Amino acid sequence: MPVDVETIATALGREKPEDGSPEANQWQMWIEDAELLIKARLGDLAELDQDNLNYVIREAVVAQVRRPDDATSVEVAVDDGRVAKRYSSSRGRVFIRDEWWALLDPKSDGRAFTLDLAPGAATIHAQVCSLRFGADYCSCGADIAGKPIFGPH
Repeated sequence: MPVDVETIATALGREKPEDGSPEANQWQMWIEDAELLIKARLGDLAELDQDNLNYVIREAVVAQVRRPDDATSVEVAVDDGRVAKRYSSSRGRVFIRDEWWALLDPKSDGRAFTLDLAPGAATIHAQVCSLRFGADYCSCGADIAGKPIFGPH
């Protein structure tokens, strides 16, 4: 069953907004935005696993409804009363997470390549590496590749 405004309301545990209301129109637009993003990357939506597609669209829109903008804090003060609300990070638009892309396209792991950012004890720096002379940076590239890639080895 395709994702619609009623599906989003059910996922949120809320009443469905009235048809034609600004909230219902906004949710429908976000559903279409999610479909557009997926179609732009993976092509025809009919060729994808429909259960996975519906899950990803639903979860992306629900996340957008819960955190609709990129504000980290909103504060309203009236006379002596004050209400503050803090949001965790939001992109301010419909966003498809990497794990959801992998669910939609299982033959891809979602990454072009990986880098070990902390090669650790196996790293061997060149004899002329700046780290050996007290600098706080590596000049031979071993901190990137795990072995010297720049300069004489």
